[in-house]
Amino acid sequence: MSKTTTDTELPPAPDDTAAERLSTAPVESDGPIGIGVLGWARWMWRQLTSMRVALILLFLLSLAAIPGSLIPQNGQNQFKVQTWKAQHTTVAPIYEKLQLFDVYSSVWFSAIYILLFVSLAGCIIPRTWQFVGVLRSQPPAAPRNLTRMPVYAAWRTGADPERVNAAAHRLLRKRGFRANLAGGSVAAEKGYLREVGNLLFHLSLFALLGGFAWASLASGTGGKLIVEGQGYSNTITQLDDFTGTRFYGNQDLDPFYLKLDDFTSKFQNTGDQMGAARQFTANVEYYQGSDESKLKKGSIEVNHPLEIGGSKVYLIGHGYAPVITVKNGKGDVVYHDVVPFLPQDANLTSTGVVKVSDYGVGPDGNKTQLGFSGFFLPTAPLSFAGTGPISLFPGDAAPELVLNAFSGDLGTDSGLPQNIYQLNTARLTQMKQDDQPAKALLKPGQAWELPDGYGTVTFEGYKQWASFNVSHRPGNEIALTGAVLAILGLIGSLFIQRRRIWVRAVALPGGGTQVELAGLARSESAKIAEELAELAVDLQDDAPASEEDPPGSAEAADEETGATPEGPAPGGPAPEQPAAEDPAAEDPTAPADQNSKE
Repeated sequence: MSKTTTDTELPPAPDDTAAERLSTAPVESDGPIGIGVLGWARWMWRQLTSMRVALILLFLLSLAAIPGSLIPQNGQNQFKVQTWKAQHTTVAPIYEKLQLFDVYSSVWFSAIYILLFVSLAGCIIPRTWQFVGVLRSQPPAAPRNLTRMPVYAAWRTGADPERVNAAAHRLLRKRGFRANLAGGSVAAEKGYLREVGNLLFHLSLFALLGGFAWASLASGTGGKLIVEGQGYSNTITQLDDFTGTRFYGNQDLDPFYLKLDDFTSKFQNTGDQMGAARQFTANVEYYQGSDESKLKKGSIEVNHPLEIGGSKVYLIGHGYAPVITVKNGKGDVVYHDVVPFLPQDANLTSTGVVKVSDYGVGPDGNKTQLGFSGFFLPTAPLSFAGTGPISLFPGDAAPELVLNAFSGDLGTDSGLPQNIYQLNTARLTQMKQDDQPAKALLKPGQAWELPDGYGTVTFEGYKQWASFNVSHRPGNEIALTGAVLAILGLIGSLFIQRRRIWVRAVALPGGGTQVELAGLARSESAKIAEELAELAVDLQDDAPASEEDPPGSAEAADEETGATPEGPAPGGPAPEQPAAEDPAAEDPTAPADQNSKE
C-alpha cells in the first residue's frame, strides 16, 4: 500500500545565525557604538582646519577687536580708562569683569587667535608638502582624447613627429613652461606662482598673528603727563602708570630722559569747523642712557612718534596747567606750583584741584590744610548765567580760573594713596563768604583774598601740558612684514593663472604627421587660448601645415570642432564640447583639488 501526500514539506526552521544573515537590521552588539575617541578627534581636527571654520574664526577675530577700538584700553592710555570709569560708574564693573579694558590680552580674544593659529598651521603644512611634491614631479601626461579639452587646435604637416615634438618642447620652455617630452607628446604647465601666492598669503597671516602674539607677550606701555619746562626719567617711579606683560616688566624699561620744552596747539577759528584742531606739536629734548652730553632735540606730533632706543613716544593729549600761588594770613608763601587741569570736553573746559597740605596753623590757632577745586576755561564766556563754567573755544583766547575753597583735613597724612586730580571733601569744610560758598573768578595775574583771614590765592598765569604714551612693542615689524607679504600673496593668487598645454605629433597611416595642441586652465581665463594660438603660429616654422589634406584628416576634424591652427574658431569662443577629461583621472601625479583655504 503506497503512501501519498498532498502537503509540501517545509524546510526546517532556520537557526538564529541564519536569520541574522537574511536580515538587514543592524546587529545588536554589546561592544562600543560610534566612531570612538580617535574618530571624534580626527573629525574635530578636520573641522578646525577647514576653510569654513577658518573664515568663522577670522570673522570672530574682527568682531572681537571692535571693543578695543571703542573702549579705552589700559595698554594705550590708562588715564583715559580711569576717566571713562569715573563717567560710567554703572557699567564699568561689568566691563572690568569682561576684560573690555584689556581686550587684546583677554582670555576670550587669546582663545580666538590661538585657534586661528592652529587652523592655519593645519592647512599650511599639508598644502606645502603637497606643493613640494608637485614641483618635484613632471607635468601630467597628455590625455588620450585632446579634442575634448576646452581649447584645441590641430593640423597636418609633412615634418617628422619627433622633430615637431622637440620643437614644441623647446618653444614651451622658452615661454616659461615646465615641459616634459615623453611618450610621443609634450606636457607643459605654468602658473605655479598662483599656489605660491596662496601659501604666501596663509604664511603671512600666520606671521601677522605671530607678531601680534609676540607683542602681547613682550610689550609694555607707560603714561606720563609733562608740563612745559619739565621733564622725567623713564623709570617706574616717575611714570604716571605702567602696564607690563609676561616678558616685559618695569625692570626692562628703556633708559632715557625726556623734557618738554614747549607745546604748540592751533585751532581753526572761523567757518563751520571752528574749534577743530589743526596742529599739535611737542618740542622736546632727550638723551638715551645716562649721558647728558648726548642731548638731542626732537618733535612729537599726532601719529608721528619719537623713537628712543626700543621705545616709541606718542603724543596722546594736551591741556592747560594754571600757575597758582597760595599765601597764609601772615603773607608767607605756603604753596606755589603748576597744576595740570584735565579737559572735559572738546573746548577743553578743564577741572582740577589744588591741595595745600603744608598750610600750617589757621586763623583759629589749629593746624589746618586747604583745598581748592575749580575749572580752567581757555575761552570763558562773558556771563555764566544759565550755562555754568564752560569754555567756548579750545584756544586760550580769554582764559579764566574758577575756584572753590575748603579748609580742614585733606587726608594726605594718613598714608593712604590719593588721586591727585580729585579732592576728598569728607573732612573738609567749604569756606563761606557773605553766607554763601566761597567762590572766585580769576584772570591771569589776579588774586583772591580768602575769607576769615586764611590769606590769598593768586592766579599767576598758565602753561600747557602734554601727555605721552611710551610704548615698547617688538612685534610690530613682524606684523607689518606679514601684512605686506599677505597683500603680495593675495595679488599672486588672484591674477596668476595655473594652466597646462599638451602637444602631440603622431605619424598618420597615409603619410604625414598630425599635430594636436590642447590647453586647460585651472580657472576661467582667456589667456590659455591666446597662448595656444601663439604657440601654434610659432610651431609653423618647424611643422608647416600641408596645403592639401585628404578627407578624414586633421583639417576635417578642425572643421567639425570649429578650431583653427591659430586657436578657436573666429567670431567668439569655441563651441560647447563634451566635458573636458580630467587629466588627474589618467595621470596619478596630477594634483587633486583639496578642501583648502583658497
